[in-house]
Amino acid sequence: MVELKTPGEVEAMRAAGRVVGQALVAVREAAAVGVRLDELDAVAREVVFGAGATSPFLGYQPRFADSPFPGVICASVNDAVLHGIPGRYALRDGDLLSVDCGAVLDGWAGDSATTFSVGTPRPEDEALVAATREALAAGIAAAVVGGRIGDISAAIGAVGHAHGCGVNTEFGGHGVGRTMHEDPSVPNDGRAGRGLTLKPGLVIAIEPWFTAGGNSSYRTDPDGWTMRSVDGSRGAHEEHTVAVTTDGPVVLTLP
Repeated sequence: MVELKTPGEVEAMRAAGRVVGQALVAVREAAAVGVRLDELDAVAREVVFGAGATSPFLGYQPRFADSPFPGVICASVNDAVLHGIPGRYALRDGDLLSVDCGAVLDGWAGDSATTFSVGTPRPEDEALVAATREALAAGIAAAVVGGRIGDISAAIGAVGHAHGCGVNTEFGGHGVGRTMHEDPSVPNDGRAGRGLTLKPGLVIAIEPWFTAGGNSSYRTDPDGWTMRSVDGSRGAHEEHTVAVTTDGPVVLTLP
């Protein structure tokens, strides 16, 4: 768990986050019907490596994974809700694509994700994405000095439940600093007033991901990475790396 002490450290993390934000913008601009997921991964690689950064995703192998992750982005389509491998799948009209990306620059990490429709959007997908972005905004607004991790979790969960979404607490936000995944855990649902007290300089990734069907359960593909909703409903994922400061929450992963 990192607590930034100086303006220079904040700016260093902002620089890493900017690379992530720029990679996500480039991927979104390149995404179109017929474009393969591995081609989008190549776009992100060019941005990340071109900035002199490295990818914390590439080769990452947490305890739950049987093999290292092979891409610099997670590309999750439709009912794939998290950790989708960017393979040779070609995007189709109406697909809902979630893209997660990270970067490490000069020893500091950034992590962010976004979801968007490819081609002709479905109204129900647009509503799901809007709800997920609303939850992200609510979680960020709760990331204030003196608050608790539970305040962020409760704010996210309240939005998800109000929209009838599936809200899973097994995978969620986390600390970010010298590495992509650090303490504390930031679940996407919980009770306000509980958990770690938020201090100035704490940096966390706030990342709601919801499913449209109201069921929060998932299954994992044989690839050991891709998580899919058990009911086949589509998922959306929005994330920013955020610093808790005395002036309020500061988003560090803007392009």
